[in-house]
Amino acid sequence: MTKMTVNRTPSDSFELSESLQKLTKGTGLVFIGQMIMTFFGFIGYVLIARHWTESDLGIYSLALTILSICTTFSVLGLTSGVVRSIAHSRGKNEIKKIPDFIAASIFYILITSIILGIILFFLSEEISLYIFNEPSLITPLKIFAIAVPFPSLINVIVSIFRGFDEIKPTIYFTYIFQSMLFPILTAGLILFNLAFINVFYVNLFSFIITFVLLLIYFLKTTSSWLKFTRKSLTSPYSKELILFSLPLLGTSVLGFILNSTDKLMLGGLKNAADVGLYSVAIGLAPFLSFPLSVLIIVFIPIFSGLYAKGLIEEMKRDYSILTKWICLASLPLFFIFFLFPEPIISILFGSNYIPAEFALRILSIAYIINNFAGPCGATLLAFGRSQFIMIATLASAIINIVFNALLIPPYGLIGAAVATGLAVISINFLRTWKIYSLGKIQPLSKNLIKPSLLSIIIMIAFYFATKPFLFFTWWILILLIILFYIIFIVSILITKSLDEEDLKVLYALEKKTGLRSNLIRKLITKFL
Repeated sequence: MTKMTVNRTPSDSFELSESLQKLTKGTGLVFIGQMIMTFFGFIGYVLIARHWTESDLGIYSLALTILSICTTFSVLGLTSGVVRSIAHSRGKNEIKKIPDFIAASIFYILITSIILGIILFFLSEEISLYIFNEPSLITPLKIFAIAVPFPSLINVIVSIFRGFDEIKPTIYFTYIFQSMLFPILTAGLILFNLAFINVFYVNLFSFIITFVLLLIYFLKTTSSWLKFTRKSLTSPYSKELILFSLPLLGTSVLGFILNSTDKLMLGGLKNAADVGLYSVAIGLAPFLSFPLSVLIIVFIPIFSGLYAKGLIEEMKRDYSILTKWICLASLPLFFIFFLFPEPIISILFGSNYIPAEFALRILSIAYIINNFAGPCGATLLAFGRSQFIMIATLASAIINIVFNALLIPPYGLIGAAVATGLAVISINFLRTWKIYSLGKIQPLSKNLIKPSLLSIIIMIAFYFATKPFLFFTWWILILLIILFYIIFIVSILITKSLDEEDLKVLYALEKKTGLRSNLIRKLITKFL
């Protein structure tokens, strides 16, 4: 790994590659939006958990999962396909294809989402009574059946913008507006002591308002690209998009099975209360994937463009650096979840949800392994390997279903967590193997491994040294999170695990913000 000399300055050809500049710029904006979305989405779950019962939270989680099934099928894989297709066409300078991509994606998603909404409405009673044995699920499913077209169309519209490297609509409309609207309205329900069923009407209302505002913005900003004619909907370019996206539909469905079978099978084999407990663990663990999910939003169109230009070496270097950033951002939080699950759950959700602690530990291991694999699925999409993505997801979905069926009856939510963990690990193994075979791209570097190992030793030693004396309040928890991040930063400096790109990002941020920290510079250069 190339080392930087102490006397080097930003003027010494100290520029990030164009792709890393785009990723750094875009990721910063997405990070803020995702932070807001994650925070308010989590607040919504906490409000439901604290004001209503574990069974109510389970009903809400099941209904939301079934809504997600409908939207997953209704988008036909086109939300991922249109991002890649628009970005790839721009990289190849095949601009004439883009209007047909836009028209086809919107039209076919509109039709399928309406059909699936109608089907869900009329089957809501059968689903509730014969699959989950939960009569109280009937009305929530009827309400969400009306909602199906709105999140589907929201997803495709923001995906079209992402194909043009425009992430602001995603951030402003879905990450910020919609995510804030739901918990605010839910807090109003609690304030006026309204019935639990109104939570579902609030969710429907937030989808409708977000869609209307996004549609107005879309029509104003993309009118020159809109061409809704019979010819555009049946053109060779539309067929090209459909053929590319259909395997992604299979991947999306299988990915949904991979991510949600645990809750569905837990609801079918156990009860809504168990789903409510499990929802706490499965709601916390994905916080570890927060940096990865932020990155993927801007990753796919940029890497698709690099691949179209044949810049594989730049992709390899960027992948390694980005994986390191993802892991550096999430590893300290992993230790908090793994070492202290009981106080975290108790402080946030209440003591009734403490039985979810072991499930949180298991899921945390799976999600941190997911981070160490890097954005492998998005990279395969950039390579155009949608069929392999589907095959890998199918294999992992089968693993998930089989182990859920075997482990949930005797072990409940712990069995569901083990099954999900095995599925997540298996799909990352397959995807990582494939991107290495295609372009020798691999996620791990010595500058990731060294600080990770050192921080593991330090944090485990800290845990056993302080366990007999440590008591928990919300402010102790915040201090621990800060302390663990400090430990990890020190581990990076001690092991001299900084790459040139890390310092380039620092200098780029200084240049952009006008803030300069000589102390940080001295510390960094001392440990290079």
